[in-house]
Amino acid sequence: MGYIAYFNVVKSRDIIRSPYNARQDSYAKRVVRGKILDKNGNVLAQTNVAEDGSETREYPYGSMFAHVVGYSVQGKSGLESLENFELLTSNAFFLEKLKNEFQDKKNMGDNVVTTLDAGLQEAAYDALGSYKGAVVAIEPSTGKVLAMVSKPDFDPNTVADNWESLNSSEDSVLLNRATQGQYAPGSTFKVVTALEYMREHSDYANYSYNCTGAIEHGGLTIHCFNNHVHGQVDFADSIAYSCNASFSNIGLSLDVGKFRATAKELLFDSKLPSDLPYSESKFTLKKGASDGEKMMTAMGQGQTQVSPYHMALITSAIANGGMLMKPYLVEAVTNYSGSVVDENKPEKAGTLMTAGEASKLKEYMTDVVQYGTASVLSGQGYTAAGKTGTAEYSSDKEKDHSWFIGMTNVDNPDLVISVIIEASDGSAKAVNVAKQVFDAYYN
Repeated sequence: MGYIAYFNVVKSRDIIRSPYNARQDSYAKRVVRGKILDKNGNVLAQTNVAEDGSETREYPYGSMFAHVVGYSVQGKSGLESLENFELLTSNAFFLEKLKNEFQDKKNMGDNVVTTLDAGLQEAAYDALGSYKGAVVAIEPSTGKVLAMVSKPDFDPNTVADNWESLNSSEDSVLLNRATQGQYAPGSTFKVVTALEYMREHSDYANYSYNCTGAIEHGGLTIHCFNNHVHGQVDFADSIAYSCNASFSNIGLSLDVGKFRATAKELLFDSKLPSDLPYSESKFTLKKGASDGEKMMTAMGQGQTQVSPYHMALITSAIANGGMLMKPYLVEAVTNYSGSVVDENKPEKAGTLMTAGEASKLKEYMTDVVQYGTASVLSGQGYTAAGKTGTAEYSSDKEKDHSWFIGMTNVDNPDLVISVIIEASDGSAKAVNVAKQVFDAYYN
């Protein structure tokens, strides 16, 4: 009896809402599936009913929202899966529902109003162009996900017709690279390494290193990008110039056990707060690791794996004084006439670092924009801070992914972004994608 009570109060809602519960789809016999809307009321998904009563699910923006909104045939994905129960539930006025019952008509399902911004999504989608990769944009003070793009993509309007080719695609077009992609973080990981060094060395402001363009240690030589000689650099310069030699030197001084603990605090090898399916990030450095492994890990190479979404979470915590707000995609559920049925509010996910640590990292990321590798963002109508990254994915040093993490309106951040361009190979920069999204946000 106790379990039955517990099930009805606590568990039943989760079971009913589970995308694996086929019983939900039986609701479609009595309810026309509701709309999915962006934050401004733009229709991202809707059901069109023909004169003969046949229904067609339409996605007006085509492939632009493919991964985050998802599809509702051949199984379900994205918000179509997450909000299936709400979309097939009708909270229309009860007299209207009673009338429809007598006339054997379907009721109109509830609408899901998302946190997504169609204008910002379009900017991110266009900026990524024909490259594979992902863009995630989050409001750090609330956790609202404003944009989420993954490429290559697909047209959700034609999933049923193209299912076989989509499912067998060598490019993994159905994979949401934003949350499920796993990449070496490259130099964006230097914010994690920097945090660890600050924690272990209270005199970090006095750090100094003479960069000759490369570092040799234990038979391993690590070069700075394009063998650039940075000369005498302090801690801030090492981050601003993204000096591989200096960060390799920093890595040699770190306690691996403490480094692992910091990575764990930043949600590596951990569950992430996410409504969408995701891949856990991996930090593999262990006690007994070779000096070479320490050096490679400190500069964001080695065996570390992370998703663009996870890097957006870390950046959000930096932007928000160390506190990570739980990311969410659904602002509210309304009935078809617009009356609010349920509403989500911002909530804290956890503290990833102290306010002092976050403030210092933000300061260093501002230097990256003011005189470092992200100077394309300086002199804009908004302030920005960030960290660029180049991650090698092949023994060919000319082949790399391009990364950027950053924020705008640095004193009171409005927007956080994480961008990866796969196989950019020096021909495209993620920071330029971020700039187009930032520009769109303020225009």
